[in-house]
Amino acid sequence: MSALVSNLALATLSIGGAFGATTIWYSYSRWISWTCNVSLEDMLKADAWSYAPFLGLWVYIIWLPATLTGAAALLGSLVLLSVAVKIGVLGRYYPMVHHVSTAFIATRLPLIIIAPLAAVVIGQRQGQHFIASHNVWLSVWGRWDAQHYLTIATNGYSGNEMAFFPLYPWLIHVLGGAIGDHLTAGLIISNLSFFVALGYLYALMRLEYGDDNVAYHAIFYAAIFPTAIFFSAVYTESLFLALTVASVYYARHGNYVTAGIFGALASMTRVEGMLTAIPLAYEAWRGWRERRGTTLTRGILGVALVPAGLLLYMGYLWALVGNPLYFMQVQDNWNRHLAWPWVSIINTVHEIAKNSLASAGSVNHMIELAFTFAFLVLMIVSFRTLRLSYSLYFAASLLVPMSTASLMSMPRFVLVIFPAFMLLALWGRNPVVNSAIVALSLPLLGLFTVLYADWYWLA
Repeated sequence: MSALVSNLALATLSIGGAFGATTIWYSYSRWISWTCNVSLEDMLKADAWSYAPFLGLWVYIIWLPATLTGAAALLGSLVLLSVAVKIGVLGRYYPMVHHVSTAFIATRLPLIIIAPLAAVVIGQRQGQHFIASHNVWLSVWGRWDAQHYLTIATNGYSGNEMAFFPLYPWLIHVLGGAIGDHLTAGLIISNLSFFVALGYLYALMRLEYGDDNVAYHAIFYAAIFPTAIFFSAVYTESLFLALTVASVYYARHGNYVTAGIFGALASMTRVEGMLTAIPLAYEAWRGWRERRGTTLTRGILGVALVPAGLLLYMGYLWALVGNPLYFMQVQDNWNRHLAWPWVSIINTVHEIAKNSLASAGSVNHMIELAFTFAFLVLMIVSFRTLRLSYSLYFAASLLVPMSTASLMSMPRFVLVIFPAFMLLALWGRNPVVNSAIVALSLPLLGLFTVLYADWYWLA
């Protein structure tokens, strides 16, 4: 009887899966053919290849004694492969998809090779280190703060982990539970989020300036920024960038409620997500002055949604430890507290003066200062060059982390200030400036990737 039930279940799954896949294939191809002005027949033929990887799943099920965990992991891999094929097909018809895919693959593949090689050939810094995986190709992406996100995803919140906001580890927990590995889940989320972030940034630049070349420069500069290694590691940078750029993109389109939802998700990822309320409020006010109608009401609703993510986390902390601001209190463990922005600069200069200039600590502090001053200059220039909503967001995103009495991690914090890349892209129209940006960024990205892979503190 059990064998009969199993066979019936397999037959039902086969028929239902085939019907569902055919329906999705036809509907998706019809939609793309309509939006891209491509014949339905050509689109059906091209997109059919994206379903070929699932044949491997049937081979696995039929010929191998599968475990649930193994099947889930294989299914996750096949879904990613299918998505990659779909993106490749879309790249033939959508210039944006083509450019984003090019920037993503051209920058991520070298990092995937360099980081593990650095961990094997050069070796790790001496000391006890967190082991994210026994597979060096995976473990290398689980350095430093990744430990906290993986621990939260696995065991929940406790102690200092409450300094880290919940959306990213929750996504790791959900996907990791499905595929059977939290580290792999974190890598999938980070890299897919980065791809989406590049897409939104490209679309935002295209909306603002109507120039594909400038839009490509913006996403390429972001992808080769010296600390862009964090976009592919188990860190929140890629998810946060995707959510914040999406929020501003929809605000520029006048979709203020949608912008507020993305802002709320950003504020559930990092406290700086609250800052998306600034460009949203500006765009809503400007839209109301130009169009009137329900613009102001929708704008107010969108701005009101932004704090929802933070408030949810504060409510959780209140229930857990009785202090909704506990995420700020635990920052003392990293010597962070509220202070005027210049205090962090003064403290960093004092730390450099106390130690030898050749010491690792002093070098790290000098790097932090260099990135901070560079972005301060960019911020000032942005008020003369960019739309005011972008410049206001730039200023707030830079001054908030500077207002913690420490510049620690500033090279990573500035990574998600996307108006800086918009400004650099405008300058990059000059071939000499473009060459200078690329020539400076790429070697530093390679150096920082090696440092990160070998457990040297980077940001």
